[in-house]
Amino acid sequence: MTEITFQSVLEALLDPKKDISYAHLSFYSDLDPKSLRLFLDAWKNLPSKRKTQLLDYLTAYMDEDTIVSYEEIGRAVLDDLDAEVRARALGLLAESDDPRLVNTLLGVLQADSDLAPRLKAVNLLGEFILLGELEELDEKRLHKIEEALLAVIRSDENPALRRAAVEAFGYSGREDAVGILESAYEREDPQWIASALRAMGRSHDSRWGDSVVSKLLDPDPRVRYAAAEAAGELTVEEAAPILLKMLEDEEEDDNVTMAAIWALSQIGGEDARAYILSLLDNAEDEETAEFLEDALDNLDLNEQLNRFDMMSLDEDDELGEFDEDEE
Repeated sequence: MTEITFQSVLEALLDPKKDISYAHLSFYSDLDPKSLRLFLDAWKNLPSKRKTQLLDYLTAYMDEDTIVSYEEIGRAVLDDLDAEVRARALGLLAESDDPRLVNTLLGVLQADSDLAPRLKAVNLLGEFILLGELEELDEKRLHKIEEALLAVIRSDENPALRRAAVEAFGYSGREDAVGILESAYEREDPQWIASALRAMGRSHDSRWGDSVVSKLLDPDPRVRYAAAEAAGELTVEEAAPILLKMLEDEEEDDNVTMAAIWALSQIGGEDARAYILSLLDNAEDEETAEFLEDALDNLDLNEQLNRFDMMSLDEDDELGEFDEDEE
């Protein structure tokens, strides 16, 4: 067999008669400066369709192989003339926690002329807000992100961009977030309600439990989907019987069904386990069975974490009693 080199990978990329090979995808990872220059020389000669195809393949490969990193490529092609290419390039940066990326993302949000890259930038900025809440991002950068998202939310920008900003702002612990989420939730537009519910789930704030539960049986599947996701993120135990009822409805939307199953795996309980096992026993295809097995694994993990938390609380109580005895 002919040895694969990066040069041969680029030659294949430039050949429109050849499909992009799965075996070549790892060669684009962690490019050194010389390889990146060679890549960009080839990139200039690619049509937009080939560019987006490669970026889609790389993004999918990142989900399969957690070791690869395409940050060098993502950063290098952010100035491409095609908006869809720029948006996909941002997708290659989704795993990055480099604080220097914040200014790049803010630049895209505030200066890019197309919606697709701006939407992607907003989504990634939400992840950096989460890092800030976990004290893994400095307060100055966190504040810049929050102010930029607030400006979008309060503007007359594209509604899809404003909704995305609401969802991203859900990670924020600022008091502003409560009013923003309430305002979006109270709108009549199902898309705004769904965005508010996603933000509620991201907040991990139990105050939203009742609001989430009240939308689980909403007539609009987009709202039900977001409510199911949020119920799982918030581990709302009161949602479990309603989620089970949703799953018994044979006419339920497939996406809503999957969201409800995953939410049950997050909430836990014997009824949830029994139902997921019964679904697994009757799974008709490999993809469904794999998803249900993942849900069971997630349920096991969450129950283990809950037991660990309970043990920690018991130990704290015992230490407290010991301290009182000492006094």
